[in-house]
Amino acid sequence: MPRGRPAGIKDVAARAGVSVGTVSNVLNRPDQVRPATRALVEDAMTALGFVRNESARQLRLGSSRIVAYVFLDSSNPFFTDVARGADDALRENGLALMMCTSDGDTRREEAYLSLLLEQRVHGVLLTSADYTSSALQRLSDHGVPVVLVDRPPQEAGGWCSVGVDDVLGGELAVTHLLEQQHQRVAFVGGPMTIPQVTDRWIGAQQAAAAAGAGLVLIETEALTFAGGREAAQRLTGMPARRRPTAAFCANDLVALGLLQQLTHQGVDVPGDIAIVGYDDIDFAAAAAVPLTSVRQPRQLLGRTAAELMHREAQRTSSGTAHVHEQVQFQPELVVRESSGVSQSRRTGSAARGRRGRPRSTPPGA
Repeated sequence: MPRGRPAGIKDVAARAGVSVGTVSNVLNRPDQVRPATRALVEDAMTALGFVRNESARQLRLGSSRIVAYVFLDSSNPFFTDVARGADDALRENGLALMMCTSDGDTRREEAYLSLLLEQRVHGVLLTSADYTSSALQRLSDHGVPVVLVDRPPQEAGGWCSVGVDDVLGGELAVTHLLEQQHQRVAFVGGPMTIPQVTDRWIGAQQAAAAAGAGLVLIETEALTFAGGREAAQRLTGMPARRRPTAAFCANDLVALGLLQQLTHQGVDVPGDIAIVGYDDIDFAAAAAVPLTSVRQPRQLLGRTAAELMHREAQRTSSGTAHVHEQVQFQPELVVRESSGVSQSRRTGSAARGRRGRPRSTPPGA
């Protein structure tokens, strides 16, 4: 073997004294090779420093062992927790996860999806800024399995999906605040073009309407910490008689930004303004005033999405008909100090809602 050239499959075969076909079987179908022969080939690979040419394998089979997760915001721990759950499931099937952040930019997302199609990825998990993207449809047209993550089943269209009932989550949050005798509640979050934000707003409206309470919309440019800080300034700038005494935030980053800025301005939380967030990221419980939040089963969402994607890929490769599945989990309200509930009242009733239980939409429905 010439110096400087990486060892190839022929080099391994020559050193082990076997055919190239046997080496190929060791790489791709090891169960079909006798243990003693397999050991010879593996020893030759180690001695030569052989590294599998994944690009060549990808060209032969038409797809890679990479699954991509395209999502909205890498600064939000919700998405990294979803990715962790997906990665755990994928590694069990010999697959690897690649993460792509769109930052909510539809053009950036479309560019990613087009590139992933060119790279013949094994599948795509997607929390989208634009579910009508032509690039998304092209993935499906070329047989690339796609699973929509954090998407309600009625809007999943022709794809598998996993999500949480965000309308119910909004109802749980605002109902809880109303039970604490708040009659004017602010909904803080945005933009409203994000489907999850819209669903949480709908749930909040339904809860407020049922109780005859006031609900004020404070829309933010993004679901970020900075968005929450800016919302706090708008909230405290309202006339005292019109100012809400409670806020339901569309995610925990917004809620934590709101909490920090209110505290900085000398506003007591929860004495002057109670706060409820959404997602229940790890930082929620660790906040200076522990944050009440609507919990989503983040890692379970990722694991379920990866399992749906892998099942679809297997059926597609075997020529078996695939029926898309939609799985919806139920949110859970986790009550802490930020919504004005004392430690004694929280004991034994820290959560409301069904914990991590999925509701599957009948396939094809």
